[in-house]
Amino acid sequence: MVMQMAVFALSLGLTLISFQSYRQRPSKRLESAFIGFAFLSMGVGFTTITSQLSEPLTVFYVVETIPFIVGFGMLYLSLYR
Repeated sequence: MVMQMAVFALSLGLTLISFQSYRQRPSKRLESAFIGFAFLSMGVGFTTITSQLSEPLTVFYVVETIPFIVGFGMLYLSLYR
């Protein structure tokens, strides 16, 4: 649990840094990176919550996977804009 919270804290830190960078120099690349890190943070949060359930339903695994797909997609987009 402690390690999962550390990963969540690190992902929130990356989201905060990317948001600050976007606010200082607004661009489509930094905006996409910020959105990507925000979705990755949501995915980490959902994964942490799902791991605490004794027998999670399949829908929980789908819900925790979608933010990762969107997040990595946005990071990919930010690199190739």
